[in-house]
Amino acid sequence: MTTPPVMPAPVHTRATTGHFSLTASTIIRAEGTALNVAHYLADSLRPATGFALTVNEAGTPPVGAPPAISLTIGDTALPRPGYRLTITAAHIDLRADDAAHLFTGVQSLRQLLPPAIEACTLQPGPWLIPAMEIRDYPRFSYRGAMLDVARHFFSVADIKRYLDRMALLKLNVLHLHLTDDQGWRLHIDSWPNLTAFGATTAVGGGAGGFYSKADYSEIVDYAANRYITIVPEIDVPGHTNAALAAYPELNTDGTAPAPYTGIEVGFSSLGINSPVTYQFLDDVFREVSELTPGPYLHLGGDESLATSETDYLEFIRRAAQLAAQYGKTLIGWHEMGRSHDLPEGTHGQYWSYVTPREDADKRVASFIDQGGRMIMSPADAIYLDMKYTTGDTLGLEWADGPTTLHDAYHWDPATIVPGIGDEHILGVEAPLWTETIDNLPDLEYMAFPRIIAAAEIAWSPREAHDWAGFIQRLADWAPRLDAAEITYNRVPEVSWPEVSEES
Repeated sequence: MTTPPVMPAPVHTRATTGHFSLTASTIIRAEGTALNVAHYLADSLRPATGFALTVNEAGTPPVGAPPAISLTIGDTALPRPGYRLTITAAHIDLRADDAAHLFTGVQSLRQLLPPAIEACTLQPGPWLIPAMEIRDYPRFSYRGAMLDVARHFFSVADIKRYLDRMALLKLNVLHLHLTDDQGWRLHIDSWPNLTAFGATTAVGGGAGGFYSKADYSEIVDYAANRYITIVPEIDVPGHTNAALAAYPELNTDGTAPAPYTGIEVGFSSLGINSPVTYQFLDDVFREVSELTPGPYLHLGGDESLATSETDYLEFIRRAAQLAAQYGKTLIGWHEMGRSHDLPEGTHGQYWSYVTPREDADKRVASFIDQGGRMIMSPADAIYLDMKYTTGDTLGLEWADGPTTLHDAYHWDPATIVPGIGDEHILGVEAPLWTETIDNLPDLEYMAFPRIIAAAEIAWSPREAHDWAGFIQRLADWAPRLDAAEITYNRVPEVSWPEVSEES
């Protein structure tokens, strides 16, 4: 059979005969931590079907019981943690090694339903699921997206919507770029002017905005319910004009710069040799770590062009030590690999090109030598803010743009830096910077469909990458994207179905 329209492509599928009919009498059976996933499944199916599906504790069903969907956590006998999905006319059995992979299996089940299942209003059905077997597991454990909320601010509701889109694609990390020259977006009790003053601007002179601690916790909890980890980034020592404008004492000369609303980079730096800088960092890292249950804290460290090499290395040594004391695994952009004094196990994030430039490969090797692994985000392939085509209003082109869907699909994380294979790679992340993006429809348009390519690279085995099959599945996905009201670019590489007049 052809690969079913499941994104990302599963490791193994086998078609059988018949179909399972989801009806109002279908029961979802689960127990223990699988119950959380069962309730998520029931809730996600209700808007389009109108079915208030019953979730029962797992057990031997009575004779004559209606067809059921069984969710089980236990050994799948797969080569690595994943899920097994078996669909027959009488029963659906989904088994996974843990709750997180059970959740990803639910996304595959959801994608096998008619596209109208994604609608938020009642649809007519019927709700038939083709009989088949799927054995599936991810290539990389870290499958991420990054959203820059510093250049332009996005509300809690916007973030939740993006998290829902990510969950459907089996992405499990959202990296929030919370601070930059244009705005500081997370309230810090010990340094309140960071948001009272430093959050009031955005690119182009917009109003800005910030997350209260309650807002941020709401995002973290919403993500956790979708088995997505939030990675907060406090970008230092550069990209700090918003902080410098809020607190003059963080500047080398004690003079605060004016707020910044442009898009240039590399001009700002914390006062590297000032004790107050490290008190500031200690307070920020402590408060952010207390709010963030996930294992990671991202320190940025990129494009620090206003900091001398000697000062940069001393700063990274001290800042990393401060951050590490709060029990987080640190992440930094690959420039941070210039330091050989990183806490053991610090991970790097590669943002250079598919063909490395400016010693990026040496920076990668430094992280590996210090016990870390890499998150691969080559800018000319996976930066979602790059223009699709020259002449587009949205996006930038600095990373050898434009970046087509074909570009986004035709690269491999393990072939970029010589000697850096799968065993050295934590995962893949698709960043979306927001210099030209200030609303959710534009954000989705820049992300889709390229983020689907990124998800497939992060999840599917290399041998499963098939361009012809991918664009056919993507065409088949168009009604699903439409039903979910996802704004997307109908790129020319895909033979999209015609849009109906009602659409």
